[in-house]
Amino acid sequence: MNDDNAVSQLSALAQATRFAVFRLLMRFGKDGMAAGDIAKQLGVPQNTLSAHLNILSNAHLIVAKRDGRSVIYSINVDSTRDLMSYLVNDCCDGHPEICSISVEQVGCS
Repeated sequence: MNDDNAVSQLSALAQATRFAVFRLLMRFGKDGMAAGDIAKQLGVPQNTLSAHLNILSNAHLIVAKRDGRSVIYSINVDSTRDLMSYLVNDCCDGHPEICSISVEQVGCS
């Protein structure tokens, strides 16, 4: 992880619909959700959602896998962990253990 990657991922999350998608998928972990179900859950038109999913995918925050006719989207756990770790690495003068969030809390196992 470097500054450019972190900025790219944070930029992808800096939009209300994409942030809502990311938070929703965080709840489902590696199992993920079908694109149609995400659209219904968030009340977003599928064509609009598709563009948001593409941006999140290009930022390596989510991954897609085909399951029959459906595309299942899930959190990219490794990339999310890397981002969280990168953000708290310099916390409290190089003592990230002092921060209230631990990277282990972002398990999604």
